[in-house]
Amino acid sequence: MIIVMKPNAKQESIKRIKEIIELKGLYAHISDGDQVTIIGVVGDKGKLMDQNLEIYEDVDKIVPVTESYKLANKKFHPEPTKVKVGNVTIGGDTFVIMSGPCAVESKEQLLTTAHAIKKAGAHILRGGAYKPRTSPYAFQGLEEEGLTYMKEAREETGLPIVCEVTSLDAIEVAVKYVDMLQIGARNMQNFYLLKEAGKTGLPVLLKRGLAATIDEWLNAAEYIVAEGNPNVVLCERGIRTFETATRNTLDISAVPVIKAKSHLPIIIDPSHATGVRDYVKPLARASVAVGADGLMIETHPDPSRAWSDGPQSLTFDEFEDLTYEIDPLITFMGKNL
Repeated sequence: MIIVMKPNAKQESIKRIKEIIELKGLYAHISDGDQVTIIGVVGDKGKLMDQNLEIYEDVDKIVPVTESYKLANKKFHPEPTKVKVGNVTIGGDTFVIMSGPCAVESKEQLLTTAHAIKKAGAHILRGGAYKPRTSPYAFQGLEEEGLTYMKEAREETGLPIVCEVTSLDAIEVAVKYVDMLQIGARNMQNFYLLKEAGKTGLPVLLKRGLAATIDEWLNAAEYIVAEGNPNVVLCERGIRTFETATRNTLDISAVPVIKAKSHLPIIIDPSHATGVRDYVKPLARASVAVGADGLMIETHPDPSRAWSDGPQSLTFDEFEDLTYEIDPLITFMGKNL
């Protein structure tokens, strides 16, 4: 449930309600708006059955929350969350572009890419040092060696860095290098990994699972937030359907649905959604138009020679064209690039 306080409620009243909740062994999550404070109750609300909270001073109303995710719920936190990644803010009136190669292949490849995407307008460098692949014989990533190249790229360009982690061991290494952890689609419901990522305190980019519903996705985010880490960014990257024209089917409607259900920012990855280079630009434009908070775009110095996902990767010139094309659309949507 959530307890909506009256406009400009006194701090003493808010503190009293919080104390009542905690005395019952429940957790009180306080969200302060410009005028209204909302207190979310996490736990068995039946423990409050003997408390008529609506009679207390400055309490406006009690609203039940039927969804299983609480802390990620917009009812608990009406104001949109803004997530700080290095010197970049995701959410609110900013539009953020993450870009880089699917896999870190070498220092030269990564540094060349980092400088090119920054020049074209990217804000965050993405790169795969740990690669969960369908085939056990495919390239699995350079691991810590790749992370050292990413750190060097950040030092040269100033771009914050994000990398996927696939295990507790990967988390323990990555936290020494990256500004943001990524949980990939295949690990969206690896609940142990989600909790460990949450415990780091680093921002977490959570991709939607291959066949996950939106509620399942938000419940996965809840695992991270429940560890005391509210810095979660959702990433729609396409879901598995009967259609074979693209690698996955991009669920563009996920953006307005998430905006209605949650306060967490959401970005779109049209590269993994389609698997086809020619479809990335139009879907990037659609992502801006539907209200996404950002994009994740794969780029590579020479996609024909990429060790991973070359067919969906843009060249540097194509990436620059994309950022040029979406710039006026971003402004039209009331955001800043």
